[in-house]
Amino acid sequence: MSKKKKATKELYDKSKQYKLEEAVGVLKNVPKAKFDETVELSMNLALNRKDASQVVRGTALLPHGTGKNIRVLVFCRAEDEQKAKDAGADFAGKEELIKKISGGWCDFDACIATTDMMRDIAKLGRVLGPRGLMPNPKTGTVTDDVEKTVKDVKAGKIEFKMDKQGGIHVGVGKASFAKEALCENIRKLIKAIFSSNPGLNKPQAVKSITLATTMGPGLKLDIAEFRK
Repeated sequence: MSKKKKATKELYDKSKQYKLEEAVGVLKNVPKAKFDETVELSMNLALNRKDASQVVRGTALLPHGTGKNIRVLVFCRAEDEQKAKDAGADFAGKEELIKKISGGWCDFDACIATTDMMRDIAKLGRVLGPRGLMPNPKTGTVTDDVEKTVKDVKAGKIEFKMDKQGGIHVGVGKASFAKEALCENIRKLIKAIFSSNPGLNKPQAVKSITLATTMGPGLKLDIAEFRK
């Protein structure tokens, strides 16, 4: 075992369920990698993903952002292109973008579309869908308020969705963030997840909540701290 792994192992207890502030404190003290690691929150849910009423999906606006420069693409008519770019969009337009994406280009992190563009971009579902980039009204990425939506995404609005294994995995910031900032982001996200489906407040609906850095250990959080 390397000195780094040994030092890390001595900082936490695998069997313990941590309160949020204590868990973040431990991760802040773990020996750092040579890059600014992402802090990720993972939830393991005991829900039936085939039952539409049990699907967990939504968005959360993290008060301190994700620490990542989010590249935003907006599908819109010519008259809205400049508005989108002025709000911070990295790419905005219609035909040219549709053609590039049809060819496999996906060099962006978030995709927004005005409502009148959905018919035009429907064929892009096979490219954007598997990457989780297809605009969707349920996540607020199909909108007529392009300026506000772009600003929200740039500021730290993130999407969460239960995967096929019943898990949710979301980056909540960077290891360099202040402890208080990470805690606020995490509380905001967990509140949004619990609010997205009332069934999550039932006993045993959430099997575990884990917090980890890219190269660090996974710490189990005390689920009771976040229940209503």
